[in-house]
Amino acid sequence: MTSLSVETLAADATETITSAGNAQLGIAVLAGIAVIVLLITRFKVHAFLALTIGSLALGAFAGAPLDKAIVSFTTGLGTTVAGVGVLIALGAILGKLLADSGGADQIVDTILARAGGRAMPWAMVLIASVIGLPLFFEVGIVLLIPVVLLVAKRGNYSLMRIGIPALAGLSVMHGLIPPHPGPLVAIDAIGANLGVTLALGVVVAIPTVIIAGPVFSRFAARWVDIPAPERMIPQRPSEDLDRRPGFGATVATVLLPVVLMLVKALVDIVVDDKESGIQRVTDVIGSPLIALLAAVIVGMFTLGRAAGFTKERLSSTVEKSLAPIAGILLIVGAGGGFKQTLIDVGVGRMILDFSKSWSIPALLLAWLIAVAIRLATGSATVATISAAGLVAPLAADMSTTHAALLVLAIGTGSLFFSHVNDAGFWLVKEYFGMSVGQTIKTWSVMETIISVVGLGCVLLLSLVL
Repeated sequence: MTSLSVETLAADATETITSAGNAQLGIAVLAGIAVIVLLITRFKVHAFLALTIGSLALGAFAGAPLDKAIVSFTTGLGTTVAGVGVLIALGAILGKLLADSGGADQIVDTILARAGGRAMPWAMVLIASVIGLPLFFEVGIVLLIPVVLLVAKRGNYSLMRIGIPALAGLSVMHGLIPPHPGPLVAIDAIGANLGVTLALGVVVAIPTVIIAGPVFSRFAARWVDIPAPERMIPQRPSEDLDRRPGFGATVATVLLPVVLMLVKALVDIVVDDKESGIQRVTDVIGSPLIALLAAVIVGMFTLGRAAGFTKERLSSTVEKSLAPIAGILLIVGAGGGFKQTLIDVGVGRMILDFSKSWSIPALLLAWLIAVAIRLATGSATVATISAAGLVAPLAADMSTTHAALLVLAIGTGSLFFSHVNDAGFWLVKEYFGMSVGQTIKTWSVMETIISVVGLGCVLLLSLVL
């Protein structure tokens, strides 16, 4: 099937499916989510199959023709895998190189030596926030997971005590701080000042990430006390290795994609001419695909060859890194398919229609709309784009600071309670080896804390500024 025919079918699916009534849509959403949760928790069906069946059930309950629901699901699955699949694969290769060469051991040993005990969760949230500044959430996860799992294992820490701060740092950056796509889209739609939004975003992010990260991780570790999953833990390098990479070279390799993406973000902000040569170059080298690919290629020398790997050993390491992520790719892709089905049946538009009659302050209205769309579609970016488009007229008479706070209110709302329709939910679940219930008690609650605390900070700033 050609790409043109797929796009035509997807557009046709959207137009046909969105004819369902609002009441029927509401019931369909609840029924679709219930099917997924029931299949996974009660009947122990694999998450990939549960999401596939739940997506088709959602389409059926919404009154959509089955062929249109199938197109919506497959389109969403394909788009999600195309967006994050290669990044997850490259991240897995880099993680395997990091582990087999002894580079991960070098990082972990250094962190444990310098930031042990109570300081470890704070060290993890700081590292995640810095790395997460220019990275997509999924890229940050695949880069940090080997370090998080090894620190938890080697230092005998609760996985949640170490993992939640890292996830909080990545998530807050994703939702609040430019140059992430959501905040940038909202800034453009509302006409806010990027510099002011960035500055206020950092002010909101600091207390938010502290409360949702190191503070909340204490409770999460009590609620879900699980070890790091053995299948995902990078193993110690073979005893036949005579040496391992230096700490500096290892850290430089891991940070290479971060630096490349940060350079692109800075050039995008500073250079106004889209046709300039430097911007074209940074757009290429700073794209997540090229940045991670460059890190993998560099890592083959700074990690693999530095540890004495032969060409055959390097090839074997790459091959072994891809097998464990096959299930993760399918589950994340199916989560994207379910999200696309939700969007195509018209759930986002239904929520926007309802919100037109709400009479509440602009900042709270923006947050509530973003929350509702986030809960329904599972996509922080979709929630941000939709909410920003709806409340943009309200920013016409706002000051520069309040327009920036409107963007941040939308960003905090877009992170509210990630659940089974969010690809990120399944990514976290699989990487940390948790059940659906455990993921809700940790990851979903953490996201909700970020959203609520972030809104509180925005409202407080609105009273002061």
